[in-house]
Amino acid sequence: MKSFLRLLLVLMVFGRVSSAHAQTTDWPAKLARTIMTTWPDSLEEFPGKPVKWNYGQGVVLEGIKGLWERTGDKMYFDYVQKSMDFFVRPDGSIHKYRLAEYNIDEVKNGTLILFLYQQTHQEKYLKAANLLRQQLKGHPRNPDGGFWHKQVYPNQMWLDGLYMGEPFYAQYAAITNEPAAFDDVARQFILMEKHARDPKTGLLYHGYDDARQQQWADKQTGRSPNFWGRAMGWYAAGLVDALDYFPPQHPKRDSLVAILNRVATAIQRYQDPKSGLWYQVLDKRGAKGNYEEASASCLFTYALAKGVRQGNLPASYLKTATKAYAGIVQQFIETDAKGLVHLKGTVAVAGLGGKPYRDGTYAYYVQEPVKTDDIKGMGAFILAGNEMALLSAKNMQRTNSTMHK
Repeated sequence: MKSFLRLLLVLMVFGRVSSAHAQTTDWPAKLARTIMTTWPDSLEEFPGKPVKWNYGQGVVLEGIKGLWERTGDKMYFDYVQKSMDFFVRPDGSIHKYRLAEYNIDEVKNGTLILFLYQQTHQEKYLKAANLLRQQLKGHPRNPDGGFWHKQVYPNQMWLDGLYMGEPFYAQYAAITNEPAAFDDVARQFILMEKHARDPKTGLLYHGYDDARQQQWADKQTGRSPNFWGRAMGWYAAGLVDALDYFPPQHPKRDSLVAILNRVATAIQRYQDPKSGLWYQVLDKRGAKGNYEEASASCLFTYALAKGVRQGNLPASYLKTATKAYAGIVQQFIETDAKGLVHLKGTVAVAGLGGKPYRDGTYAYYVQEPVKTDDIKGMGAFILAGNEMALLSAKNMQRTNSTMHK
């Protein structure tokens, strides 16, 4: 019995140390150093591959923007601006962007363009943002008014698209005083939950086909058959980011906060109790081939921590986020011989339909390749780490304030 109690004490102390180590080391800054060392000029400039206007780049730069906001170090701002200036031309056109494709992924980087406009007041950034807003004005929709994920995916809404389009849409509406747009932003989240949420688990299916024509779509509901971790992570992150810009008195704000709370309940329910992480296919822990996945774990941590900081989620979710962040650092972070930090365990991509056809089955999701230093995972990690640092600083301020009363 005594030996058991000693072991229990050791495990409890180790747990505290692991959590403290995760939060006292500035891992986001360390991973940003890897990114800025590996890609000093343009994030997508891999050998033999052309530079792309790509949402993965936008996720990383959102994280680095957050580092600038948190630390004030100008090198982070300069990196964001240099990366975006590779694409935004002096006349406001965007290199390698094709509006006519009506791909909601292509809108993501607009949040960074608007950020640069607010900081520099350069007209080219506003013109570029106007171009992305023009895409949303003409973007194809299903009969309920939901944005198609892409023009080549007719009548389909994917969870991913809510992160790609709605934070920019809300930010643009706030900056340009377009109040009617907030109704449309809210509509997208509400429609997605209405059509994709499973009442039993609270989880959201990856996508739905309003026309019920895709092979992967259930003929009654239009839903895809599985709960992909990163897709639900995109949805949760899109919610907290869009809420940053939503007017406090808007009649649909409470609806979005309620959705966020339902999402958070489901996220917490499917967190692995031992590691604090989430699986590639969320509800099939222990199934053959399933694994704990980095980008989903990071996005959930980010959304929960930011939701708490915003006051849109109860403070009790901080415990869930803290456990997750410690697990992410322990399982996915590694340091090489040069002192550069790397992130393991990110699934490269997952989608529905297309060529070759992606059928949304469990077997499909668990056979997709897993990468180290995938930029989507790296960006999500920096976002999560920034939020944990902000919450830690906020709690420290409260403690100091209480001590000095």
